[in-house]
Amino acid sequence: MANKKIRQKDVENLGYPKGKIAALAVNILRGPFRKRSREWQLASLKNLLERPESFLDDEHWSPLAIKLGAEFAEAANFESPELRKERAPFTEFGNEAIIAPSAKQQLYDALRLPVSVAGALMPDAHHGYGLPIGGVLATEGAVIPYGVGVDIGCRMCLTVYDLPGELAVNDQSRLAGYLRKNTAFGEGKLDHPFDDAILEHETFRLLPEAKRLRDKAALQIGSSGGGNHFVEFGIADIPNKNHWRIPGNRYLAVLSHSGSRGMGAALAMHFTKVAMQETRLPKAQKNLAWLRLDSDAGRAYWAAMQLAGDYATACHDHIHRRMAKSLGIRPIFKVENHHNFAWKEKLKDGREVVVHRKGATPAKRGELGIIPGSMTAPGFIVAGRGNADSLQSASHGAGRLLSRTVAKNSTTRSALKKLLDAHKVTLIGGGLDEAPGAYKDIRAVMRDQADLVDVLGTFTPKVVRMA
Repeated sequence: MANKKIRQKDVENLGYPKGKIAALAVNILRGPFRKRSREWQLASLKNLLERPESFLDDEHWSPLAIKLGAEFAEAANFESPELRKERAPFTEFGNEAIIAPSAKQQLYDALRLPVSVAGALMPDAHHGYGLPIGGVLATEGAVIPYGVGVDIGCRMCLTVYDLPGELAVNDQSRLAGYLRKNTAFGEGKLDHPFDDAILEHETFRLLPEAKRLRDKAALQIGSSGGGNHFVEFGIADIPNKNHWRIPGNRYLAVLSHSGSRGMGAALAMHFTKVAMQETRLPKAQKNLAWLRLDSDAGRAYWAAMQLAGDYATACHDHIHRRMAKSLGIRPIFKVENHHNFAWKEKLKDGREVVVHRKGATPAKRGELGIIPGSMTAPGFIVAGRGNADSLQSASHGAGRLLSRTVAKNSTTRSALKKLLDAHKVTLIGGGLDEAPGAYKDIRAVMRDQADLVDVLGTFTPKVVRMA
């Protein structure tokens, strides 16, 4: 006998807010979990309702967890500041025709916050949560937890080896084996969790919110998130005259993309709730509540954010050490950067601000970074040009052209395989929502930010692992 379908009324009876949130829960159940038993579905909904922060890095449940966290942040004691009548100054980069109006509106809404002083929109910008992906916002005396985002410290890391790049094409079976053995994605963890000095960081001891998450952090260290996170082998093309003073060549390289896992997501949710409890904003800006840097909560979030960023760095370090060990050789250079984080910086007029980069690469003059393309398009190793109008930032990738739902319905597994075969790319895991056609043209994005970064080299993926 078939399971009786769970309906919106059933979800609301569990205690979910009526309307859009309950409807979202039903849609998720009827997607990837449609074949699960009714008992399993109800138990999962109950668990999420009780502990939404535990589902923030889940590939399927995270949208519901995020909305629940925002809904439950209502409180009686708060201030309700007036918004700016006019937006703070900002600059948009790139082709306006392919940046969704909703992404622009998200930045415009943020620029009306009384703590906002400047903003910028990168050429890869698209709609996100809170700030748009590819959005940069400078605030004075305050930090916005949701402006940093749920995946605190999401970052890129590239290691380049003195091995011929052609190995990434001619030895794909061996390299794929290294990826399968040494990486874990999504809710998964490695068979043998690794120890790391970051787990002894004093913030785990001094900050109660972090202390509760230490065991989870220990289990997930060295692993990667779901969605668009990846670890891949590829070819680094380095020109003759280069930053590293090495022979120009095509080198074997490893590129990784992920963040602070479940720990960072839980910290982000907690401090977003705290901020929303202290500051009540209109619906459009609701999730952009801030914490004053000179407040106890602001100082606690800043410490938590730094910890999550360092933890994300440690996760990447483990991945790259394991790859180097498998290859039997040390890298000749490394390039890495956060692209979901907040930094204390100075504007060109000397004002001290907090610069939130939500899917944006730091690009101070001479600062190195890596901007990925897609499974079949190159990424770019760059040096920042210190452009003040972009708040010394650049894109963090090509940027999504299609939503995940549209992308899934725009191609097939066989079509994706044919495309990957044509580019000599081996894919382990990965969904249709990450197909190359879901992303903008990275070369066009790079042309649009020629004033923001200089290109030092490229990285072309060949053996890719995703969730």
